[in-house]
Amino acid sequence: MGTILIPREVMLFCSVLFSKDTPVEEALSLLRQDYGEFAYRSHTMPFAFTDYYEEEFGSEMQRILVAFEPLVPRNALPDVKIRTNQIESSFMHNGKRRINLDPGILTQENICLATTKPYSHRIYLDKGIWAEVTLIYRKDSYRGLEWSYPDYSSGEMIGMFNKLREKYRGKL
Repeated sequence: MGTILIPREVMLFCSVLFSKDTPVEEALSLLRQDYGEFAYRSHTMPFAFTDYYEEEFGSEMQRILVAFEPLVPRNALPDVKIRTNQIESSFMHNGKRRINLDPGILTQENICLATTKPYSHRIYLDKGIWAEVTLIYRKDSYRGLEWSYPDYSSGEMIGMFNKLREKYRGKL
């Protein structure tokens, strides 16, 4: 029989995808109000990994990745995803989103994203929210899996997450 252990708190992050006319600073301000100061904020990056969002957002999408100073319990993810969906809705225009907020958690062993969509490799958490292990940490770096989104498996994103992992380890 194994010993039950409560896992350590984790680093909360959010990928912010937006179109060029979105008041992204307002959305970032709401995230800061809800989850605390940023431990990290990336530069604005072009997002061209898929055309999945093009009809809703247009063709000139951008991304900012933010991570928050306060660590959170792992089971915070459903409530965070529900709140980020509310923030997304508040920025809708003519029935279309102008911002996409993808929250996740960073641990020493993996990167997990919250989603509202079930699939074979996703685990139900609570309140209509599933978790997807998107990257795993092995041999000194996070690495993608067969289902990982191409943008999360990119060298740029993995580099950011590796740096965030060091910040996270310093907080433990």
